[in-house]
Amino acid sequence: MAEPLEPQAAFNHAIHLINSGRVSAAAAFCRDAVERDPEDVNMTALLGAILLKLREFEAAEAHLRRAIELAPTFAKPHEDLGRLLVEQGRAEEAVEVLRAATRLDPKSETALFTLGRALSMAGDGDQADAAFEASFELNPQRRKLALAAEHHKAGRHEEASRQYRALLAESPNDVDAMRLLAGILASQSDVEEAEALLRKAVSLAPDYALAFLDLGRLFQEQHRYAEAIECFQRTIRLQPSAAKPRHLLASTLAPVGRTEDALDTYRQVLELQPRHAGAWLGLGHTLKTVGRQREAIEAYRECIRVRPDNGETYWSLANLKTYQLTADDMRAMESALARADELTDQSAVNFLFALAKAHEDAGDFDTAWDYYQRGNAKQRMLEHYDPVQTETANDEIIETFDAAFLQSAAGQGHSDAAPIFVLGLPRSGSTLIEQILASHSQVEGTSELPYLGRVATSLNRNRADGVNYPQAVRELRAAHFKALGHDYLQRAQVHRRSEKPRFVDKMPNNFPSIGFLHLVLPNAKVIDARRYPLDATLSCYRQLFAKGQTFVYDLTEIGEYFLEYQRLMDHWHEVLPGRVLTVQYEDLVTDFDRQLRRLLDYCELPWEDACANFHETDRPVRTASSEQVRQPIYAKSIHFWRNYEAHLGELIEVLEPVLPRYAQYEAINR
Repeated sequence: MAEPLEPQAAFNHAIHLINSGRVSAAAAFCRDAVERDPEDVNMTALLGAILLKLREFEAAEAHLRRAIELAPTFAKPHEDLGRLLVEQGRAEEAVEVLRAATRLDPKSETALFTLGRALSMAGDGDQADAAFEASFELNPQRRKLALAAEHHKAGRHEEASRQYRALLAESPNDVDAMRLLAGILASQSDVEEAEALLRKAVSLAPDYALAFLDLGRLFQEQHRYAEAIECFQRTIRLQPSAAKPRHLLASTLAPVGRTEDALDTYRQVLELQPRHAGAWLGLGHTLKTVGRQREAIEAYRECIRVRPDNGETYWSLANLKTYQLTADDMRAMESALARADELTDQSAVNFLFALAKAHEDAGDFDTAWDYYQRGNAKQRMLEHYDPVQTETANDEIIETFDAAFLQSAAGQGHSDAAPIFVLGLPRSGSTLIEQILASHSQVEGTSELPYLGRVATSLNRNRADGVNYPQAVRELRAAHFKALGHDYLQRAQVHRRSEKPRFVDKMPNNFPSIGFLHLVLPNAKVIDARRYPLDATLSCYRQLFAKGQTFVYDLTEIGEYFLEYQRLMDHWHEVLPGRVLTVQYEDLVTDFDRQLRRLLDYCELPWEDACANFHETDRPVRTASSEQVRQPIYAKSIHFWRNYEAHLGELIEVLEPVLPRYAQYEAINR
């Protein structure tokens, strides 16, 4: 065993561990030192400060109070104890301790600033202002940071950004200013500068947990899941008693298919905070994906008990599809909507959709329609969708990816034949097709991957000439196409949980990118999941999507979107004949064996009985249809639109140009 270090050397070693981001190791080192010498006030105080950083409040308080007992004139443990009491909302106790800290060290601007916070919490505004002013006199930079933060909090982002930048010009290593400026930049979609600032902040301050947390969230929003997971795990090491980083980690593990890890992490959050509504909700969602419906319902019910005004929980129950809300649930939701001024807009939307589904399940379609209309109208106000922009973008795609260009660049991309893309309009059978294919021994289901579109639009990066995707594709050569295909495959890899040679990407929104897909992954399979237009569009209108699909909340817009989808698919069949397999939902459920053989033949997969018995396959399913695909094939949803026919005149009129093309399916279920 190594000899214990001298006191000053031991203290310096602990500081080195903290500065290198090894905070837990520093805590363990200090514990050993304090056990050897309980009278070492420096190590006792440092251990208390480290435990505060780790949010182990009870142990931190004990050690800080012990340090004060050992050295009543030592200002730093007073200041740290005051900050701990502020963190716990114990304002009056904090004021007393912090007044002692500032009396012992009148030049400690951080103690004065924390005293200002404590006084403000205690309702003594005048004394708080005085403490803040005293702190600012000692540290003018903090005054500037506080002023910028006020602008930030009030939503004056332009002024806040200007002041953060001015502060960084004077103090280039101010990590707080870096982090706060990065937050504004991220909200404005300037993710590259935001990332650069956060990376610099954590390099300068390896124990800066909030910066790691923000960097992880930035990665999560960009679907850079592996990097996000690493950041959240680093934050957890820095703050093992904090619930937030664990909650964010769980919500990142789930979409990459690490469902058991996600379940464990949600449960860890609930051990720390048993009333964490977000963790109960996330736990319910994850249990649903693995088919543990009874446990999912229990988690959702607990979330309702913890936070009854959260409409998303009721919608999550309704969205199980195979579960019916009770009369008590309906009364509770109607009561919540009657107090609309107490609800967020998003929560109200969730309540409206859940009530619509409950009335629909009861066969009261007129009342259900009223709720669907109200829910969609309210959600539409929260979305940003421009149908003209959609049409213009599709015009550019059609113009760029003509037959001549596609033929001239054919076969130049990455040769990997692993991906099977299932695309089309949402709610058109893509989850069913994925479940069938993922029941095959050679195929893994990875759900909806956001990467094809991201790889395509990466061509826009660093373009000063205004030439972006899709036109920029025409400048590419074989090496570029191959590299872009490789980029997609690398991004998708984080979702792969097996060694199976093939995988399904069922992102429906990939249909505009088929031309690009053909160039970068020429051997990938492409399946168009299609459904009778009125059923497809109405099913979207009846679904509240977690995110994306901004076109579905208005009947005219969703009808026009279907026409655009039809126009693009017609184009792809014209310029890439035989490249895409269309699987019509109505054919699949009424002539299953023949359509299954057709599907497997196209994918060059041998017949396996498991594909026919797809409903018995045990795998996570992360879409609204997760419970439906765990049932044998059924046809009851064909022409479900007829239940609402009296309300669909507007939609029928928009779709009239394409309905004759689907006339062969109109007699089904008559």
